[in-house]
Amino acid sequence: MEALIPVINKLQDVFNTVGADIIQLPQIAVVGTQSSGKSSVLESLVGRDLLPRGTGIVTRRPLILQLVHVDPEDRRKTGEENEPNAWKNGRFSKGVDGEEWGKFLHTKNKIYTDFDEIRQEIEAETERISGTNKGISDEPIHLKIFSPHVVNLTLVDLPGITKVPVGDQPKDIEIQIRELILKYISNPNCIILAVTAANTDMATSEALKVAREVDPDGRRTLAVVTKLDLMDAGTDAMDVLMGRVIPVKLGLIGVVNRSQLDINNKKTVADAIRDEHAFLQKKYPSLANRNGTKYLARTLNRLLMHHIRDCLPELKTRINVLAAQYQSLLSSYGEPVDDKSATLLQLITKFATEYCNTIEGTAKYIETAELCGGARICYIFHETFGRTLESVDPLGGLTTIDVLTAIRNATGPRPALFVPEVSFELLVKRQVKRLEEPSLRCVELVHEEMQRIIQHCSNYSTQELLRFPKLHDAIVEVVTSLLRKRLPVTNDMVHNLVAIELAYINTKHPDFADACGLMNNNIEEQRRNRMRDLPSAVPRDKSLKGPSGQSLSPTEHPPAEGEAPKVSGGAQGDQDGGTGNWRGMLKKGEDGLPEDKAKLQSTLPASPQKGHAVNLLDVPVPVARKLSAREQRDCEVIERLIKSYFLIVRKNIQDSVPKAVMHFLVNYVKDSLQSELVGQLYKPALLDDLLTESEDMAQRRNEAADMLKALQKASQVIAEIRETHLW
Repeated sequence: MEALIPVINKLQDVFNTVGADIIQLPQIAVVGTQSSGKSSVLESLVGRDLLPRGTGIVTRRPLILQLVHVDPEDRRKTGEENEPNAWKNGRFSKGVDGEEWGKFLHTKNKIYTDFDEIRQEIEAETERISGTNKGISDEPIHLKIFSPHVVNLTLVDLPGITKVPVGDQPKDIEIQIRELILKYISNPNCIILAVTAANTDMATSEALKVAREVDPDGRRTLAVVTKLDLMDAGTDAMDVLMGRVIPVKLGLIGVVNRSQLDINNKKTVADAIRDEHAFLQKKYPSLANRNGTKYLARTLNRLLMHHIRDCLPELKTRINVLAAQYQSLLSSYGEPVDDKSATLLQLITKFATEYCNTIEGTAKYIETAELCGGARICYIFHETFGRTLESVDPLGGLTTIDVLTAIRNATGPRPALFVPEVSFELLVKRQVKRLEEPSLRCVELVHEEMQRIIQHCSNYSTQELLRFPKLHDAIVEVVTSLLRKRLPVTNDMVHNLVAIELAYINTKHPDFADACGLMNNNIEEQRRNRMRDLPSAVPRDKSLKGPSGQSLSPTEHPPAEGEAPKVSGGAQGDQDGGTGNWRGMLKKGEDGLPEDKAKLQSTLPASPQKGHAVNLLDVPVPVARKLSAREQRDCEVIERLIKSYFLIVRKNIQDSVPKAVMHFLVNYVKDSLQSELVGQLYKPALLDDLLTESEDMAQRRNEAADMLKALQKASQVIAEIRETHLW
């Protein structure tokens, strides 16, 4: 059992060298309000005046105090093992009694044999970090005391709890001290030594209150009642020491401190302990053997040993796990570069392989939070691009008037008997052209994803690149340049795919046959409808026929040869429904004239002859009107044909654009990436510059190596303990 505390002290030394807080070692933290006697208790345990004393806040940094018991009969062996520099010229460096000395971590191997120097060094080191304005710091001071008069302990002296800032202290000094105390006592491997003055009410003890927050069951809290000799006359601490006021599982121990007058008069700790024993025998004879500084030291030693025994198995497991983690971390940082040429080629090859594997979906590190690499490219092709094309309306942006206008413009000066094919070709090209923009956007999205893969490979796959920031930047630049060079080629191909569809409207396409058959059936139906309607629309009296078979009104005479027939209303306007004669579409006014003609009477020149025909060429063409039955049928035929052919082209584009992008961009980059990287980066003149390691990475590698070494040493220290030592 006695070997356990030195083991913890060795572990503390091991981890102090690397400044690590990753291992929560068993220790005893002293908590209490200002001037409650914390420092006096510690000095009593050490047996020496070594801590700064005074009123107000004196302890402004945590002091980790390791007490190491030195056997007087075997001091040489102990000194050589623990403090090689303490043994000089065949004897120990003498202190006051020639057998005690101290050592600070921040002063390396310097040995302090004068405890006044130790106190001065504590004050100087406190002011160096915390300043002189009574501020605090959480950076600890490490002090180790070797003496034959101490028991093996690891103690942490913390700043006293305060409420009101004084002097130049910050306004939140209470919160700062509280957070600092909780940082240490929250450690489940820490025993809390709650110090409370006897001349105050235990129910108002701030130390016990803070300890109860992190240790509600009191399994690791020991209460110390100080200043038993300062209680009011007629009162005693019997009820408190018996645990009747506030019970504490680990117990309550009363001690008597030296007064400030005793300190000023240079009263030794040994004399103070002797006087304390006499006071307890006189005032509390029944409790004298269970109180006092010596009993406190033995109790703390026993508690700490049992606590270490309970924590050691978990501590051993924790050290082994951390050692494996740091070994893996150190491996990821890589070894220092010896052969730069081979290292560069290896890194380039690994990056190119990981880049291609990310596209293929065979990468070692697969993203689980979002789609990446080839999976996102597939999503772009079949979801983003596919849905965008499907959302394009085949007749979007095309009104019925546009279709009718195209039909009429395609007929020229002649009225159309059949729907002109030129109008269909003109309109369908206009619609197919709308597929070009989403196709180019598809190329852009794939290009962006190819760019994102570079960062993915850098973060997850090739962490070695983080060691060489210049090489990483150069690789990113080469890949970006290659992608940028392939982008215009791919865009040109997509342009050509749409241009190919526009170059030749294949009306003999097998999928278009049904639409053509529909159009032919529709035209035949129109012809039959006209033939069926003709007898009812034309008078059968042959005397009403002109030379050319044109219907005439009863009051008109056939025109002479070479003379144009006069314009009149009636059957002719109705018969010409969709062939370009607009007279049938003009409403007649009350006076028998068309409504538009009546409106134009005021603007047209006066006719010398009554009933002179109006020049309809001056009438503006109406923009919107009700279509005739034939015009409606013609527009429907064209719209059906456009929709049918547009769907065929859209299907072709939806299939051919991803193939073009894969061939001209994705596969080309995959196939030529490594050769491009080697050709531009694998040059003797660039080796030293590209493989310049970042200072941050070198520092992290050194820190990881130091931590791994400390963990391995700690594992060896724990392994030296035999199972019998645990009981």
